[in-house]
Amino acid sequence: MSDTPAPTAVPGDDKDWTWVLQRPCPDCGFEAATVDPAELGERMRANADQWAGVLDADEVALRSRPSPQVWSTLEYACHVRDVYELALRRLRLMLTEDGPTFANWDQDETAVAERYDLADPAAVRPALLAAGRALGDAYDAVQPEQWSRAGVRSDGARFTVETFGRYLLHDPVHHLWDIGVEPR
Repeated sequence: MSDTPAPTAVPGDDKDWTWVLQRPCPDCGFEAATVDPAELGERMRANADQWAGVLDADEVALRSRPSPQVWSTLEYACHVRDVYELALRRLRLMLTEDGPTFANWDQDETAVAERYDLADPAAVRPALLAAGRALGDAYDAVQPEQWSRAGVRSDGARFTVETFGRYLLHDPVHHLWDIGVEPR
């Protein structure tokens, strides 16, 4: 891809964040339990729009890491884009298969392998917007009888369509907080 050496890998995040379904996040303040499932689609699109605005910043600022162990804003944006794309695939599995198990996804490995640090912000912005909007639209199309359909993460964590939406929304909201932007 490039002869540019990869930046120092950030320490892996091996926390089980499913606890956000039961209590507010002490960092970003997100309260998954209070999210109305009917609002998931709009909230995902609004979050994608907020991320797109973040990507309008100066490219040097977007690529700058606050420390070698923390992703840059651009790297976080690439991650959010990928989270939206992965979540859409997983949502579709839950809606079309009975109790699918999701393949493991190593976000840290993906960041290095895909060279998030070298991404073009002008390409990331529309891709992130499209992914967030597609996921939001898919959540808008969920029928009442589908909210309880389930899927299982590779580590055994079980989600319904509803809890999966609440859980995954925390990720891009929290990452806005990570880069110092107040989530709306």
